[in-house]
Amino acid sequence: MGSIVKTPEELRAEILRLTREYSKQVHRDQRPGSEIVSSFKPGETMVPYAGRVFTEDEVEAGVRSMLDFWLTLGPEGEEFERLLAEFLGVKRSILVNSGSSANLVALSSLTSHKIPDEKRIRPGDEVITCAAGFPTTVGPIIQNGAVPVFLDNVPATGNVDVSALEEAFVSGKTKAVMCAHTLGNPFQLDAVLSFCERHDLWLIEDNCDALGSTYTRRGSNGEKQTQVTGSWGDLSTQSFYPPHHLTLGEGGAINIVRRVTLKVLVESFRDWGRDCWCASGKENTCNKRFDWQLGDLPRGYDHKYIYSHIGYNLKPLDPQAAIGIKQLEKLPQFVEARKANWQYLRAGLAEFNEFFEFSLPTHATGWHDGAFQWDASGCQSDPSWFGFMLLVRPSAPFGRTHFAKALDEARIGNRMLFGGNLVRQPAFVQLLKDKPGAFRVMGELKGADRIMNEAVFLGVYPGLTREMLDYVIDVIGRLVRTK
Repeated sequence: MGSIVKTPEELRAEILRLTREYSKQVHRDQRPGSEIVSSFKPGETMVPYAGRVFTEDEVEAGVRSMLDFWLTLGPEGEEFERLLAEFLGVKRSILVNSGSSANLVALSSLTSHKIPDEKRIRPGDEVITCAAGFPTTVGPIIQNGAVPVFLDNVPATGNVDVSALEEAFVSGKTKAVMCAHTLGNPFQLDAVLSFCERHDLWLIEDNCDALGSTYTRRGSNGEKQTQVTGSWGDLSTQSFYPPHHLTLGEGGAINIVRRVTLKVLVESFRDWGRDCWCASGKENTCNKRFDWQLGDLPRGYDHKYIYSHIGYNLKPLDPQAAIGIKQLEKLPQFVEARKANWQYLRAGLAEFNEFFEFSLPTHATGWHDGAFQWDASGCQSDPSWFGFMLLVRPSAPFGRTHFAKALDEARIGNRMLFGGNLVRQPAFVQLLKDKPGAFRVMGELKGADRIMNEAVFLGVYPGLTREMLDYVIDVIGRLVRTK
């Protein structure tokens, strides 16, 4: 009796059915914490500070895209970009292969000769940033020949101290502000936006740790204006590395907030520096593919091979975007889980104020029984937390390193606030030796040094269960009580 030959459509359906079944069995521990059937063993099972959270939906989407074998960025990428821009309320989102690449392309796009001279960032121009954070927020400034100007950080929020903005400004040299929303906590957007508007500066929001965070300020008419972070500046960036709010495995995005003219520049620097704006697989959308004359090229040189910038190739793959589309569907519940986990840890550790200074949302002055007290500015922030940061007080009977080691030994994932005070990092120390004047520092950076010496952050990601969070609280309590 001969075997039954299945059609490609039947084979595809069977592959995808089996894919879902496989994922349900093999990836049970990567589901949202609320769906995990707990097998947690305190002291044996790792409590990660972050990780991938997904279901069979994402696995099926990735396999389905691989079966189509388009591979290079295409229809799935276009759909993901559309959905992300819609979520953020921005004009366009452009996918790249990492959050670091997003920062590089965003800053590079503002160096384009197609930007008016008074706004263009040239070598030697200055970009204001803050000292403590992740190095690739600052790296693109240096890589483009500009000069980072380091402001201090506020230890309670982890964010830039805006009090020195005016002092840092140099007329004719300062061209932009580029800062991150630290661990999902929005920086003081009201002050930074007012500063940038006053001096006609670019604002790049590094939103890599803050997807889903919101900020409220009073508009010019006095009414409160609430928007997600990443939708306030001129450009913003996202990271989709596994620890972040959603994942494509690797990946990132540049968001064009208002000025659609920046889209062509961002895509050019992402795509080899080309002048052509045709999507992959398309051509002659300008209807003059063989009628351009640019540079010293002959008229009629193929527009698909004309390069107006010294660019990169930083695109992700289409299967990554297919996974991302499913992740975006879950983003609202991911955001709520992060907020709930942060509050659970804060309540569980409330009795230890003597030993730790706990972080606060920007504009908050205190926390009590799950509620924040706010300053008189009328501004508020609602973080989609990337982590739960605390500072080990100098009066505590143990230091930050001892605390971090104890957590490590208890198999509780923890991290410093990334690079700490970046100007103390060997790469920046060497840079200043090799090139005096490569960056400027405003003040003594005491806040950034406190973060470097005292800060630790714990996980709040959606894959954590209540058992895990209770274990974290218990371990910290035992450590405090035995000292």
